[in-house]
Amino acid sequence: MSEHDKAVILVSGGMDSATAVYEAIESGYDPLFLHTSYGQRTEDKEFESAQKLADVVDADDFLHIETEHLARIGASSLTDEDIEVDDADMDNEEIPTSYVPFRNANLLSMATSYAEAHDASAIFIGAHSEDFAGYPDCRPAFFEAFQQVIDVGTKPETDISLVAPFVEWTKTDIAERGLELGVPYEHTWSCYREEEPACGTCDSCAFRLQAFQNLEEHDPIEYAERPSYV
Repeated sequence: MSEHDKAVILVSGGMDSATAVYEAIESGYDPLFLHTSYGQRTEDKEFESAQKLADVVDADDFLHIETEHLARIGASSLTDEDIEVDDADMDNEEIPTSYVPFRNANLLSMATSYAEAHDASAIFIGAHSEDFAGYPDCRPAFFEAFQQVIDVGTKPETDISLVAPFVEWTKTDIAERGLELGVPYEHTWSCYREEEPACGTCDSCAFRLQAFQNLEEHDPIEYAERPSYV
C-alpha cells in the first residue's frame, strides 16, 4: 500500500459501516464515502448519520447517490410501506422481509465505478456473519464472486480489492472493535422502522442492542424501548 491509497467505503449510516470506515483508516486508507438513498424508510436519518461521520473523519470525498429503482422493484419491507417490518426473531433462519433483492450487487457496482474512476485500490463493506444468516448477498461466497466480477469488468491496469473485514464476525465483535477504535456510535443509525427514536424491536435494533448489552456498554442512540436481548 502506498502512503495515499484510497478506499471507497459503502457507508449506510449504520454501526457496521461506521466501524468499517475506522477499520479502513486504521489500515492506512484515505476514505471515500459512498452513501445511497434508494427509498428506504429511514433514508433521511441514514443520510444525516453518514454526513456526520464524514465530517468527523474528514473524509476525502462524499458521494451521495439517490436512486429509485430498488424501491420501484419492491419486495422489501424497507422500501414498501405495505409490507410490515418484522419484530426481531433472532432464531429465525428464513430470509426476512427486510431483504432488498440483490441490493449489495447494485451498491457494489456503483462502488466499483467510483473506485475505478478515483484510482481507489479497495472497497470496504461492513457485512457480517449475522447478516449473511438472513441475506444471501452478504455471504462470503457472494463477495468472493463479486471480486471476480471486479477483476474481469475493470481496466487491465485497475487493481481493486473488495474488503469485507467483518464477514466472519458477530455484531458484538464489531461493536467491541468499534469501541476500541473510538467509533462515534452516537452518530450512527440502525433502525429499520423509524427515524427517531429507534424502535428497539426490529431485527436491526435487536442485534445492535444485544451487541452493546453483551459488552455491558450503553448504546448512545435514543430508543423508544430497550428490551433485553441477552
